[in-house]
Amino acid sequence: MSDVQKVQVGAVQLAYRVWGEEDAPPALLLHCLGEDGEDWRGVVGRLAGTHRVLALDQRGHGHSDWPGDYGFTQWRDDVIGFLQALGLERVTLIGHSLGAVAALLVAAERPDLVGRLVLEEVPPPVPADGPQEVPEQPAGPQSFDWQAKVAVVAEHSAPDPVWWQALAKITAPTLVIGGGDTGQAARGHLDELTERIPDARLVTVEGAGHLVHEERPGEFLAAVNSFLAPSP
Repeated sequence: MSDVQKVQVGAVQLAYRVWGEEDAPPALLLHCLGEDGEDWRGVVGRLAGTHRVLALDQRGHGHSDWPGDYGFTQWRDDVIGFLQALGLERVTLIGHSLGAVAALLVAAERPDLVGRLVLEEVPPPVPADGPQEVPEQPAGPQSFDWQAKVAVVAEHSAPDPVWWQALAKITAPTLVIGGGDTGQAARGHLDELTERIPDARLVTVEGAGHLVHEERPGEFLAAVNSFLAPSP
């Protein structure tokens, strides 16, 4: 895998990895809760054939800072600051689960920074059915800050209603990828989310579950590469 690099973004230091040619179009990958940039190792090789690929460790994860202060607004602002720090714009932004929520919020807040948007198994920002309980923190060292889990559960239970309204502000062509009936994102919610984004399409990889890019990398890459291919 690529060496880990770091950049200061506001009050936090963020770690990332880079693959591909320097002059290739940029693509930024955002992982799910509890993972880091290494999570994309099964697909990054193919993506780097056409893009300059950057995989970020989001705050509270991997080699980035664990400040104890978490929420989708912070993760959104970190990504915006990261892109600005590296002088990147019109990027292809690919997010999975937590990373997909951060990605859609970035695309709504700063449409100038996002040329294409891919949302894998994105939990729509609507209130969960009933209150969710935070699991007790497991014993021993963790690969991420458990307070990030606490923040995600709280915000899934009562998301900011502005986020749902923000979908209409996304100008980037958008690909939504679902894992079918075994995924965590309900198909009805993904349908509605796709309809609310002005230029979006939904691809369902049946039986893939929540980890589409890990369980079905070939089908994930086929959908993404088809979406990213230049128009004839």
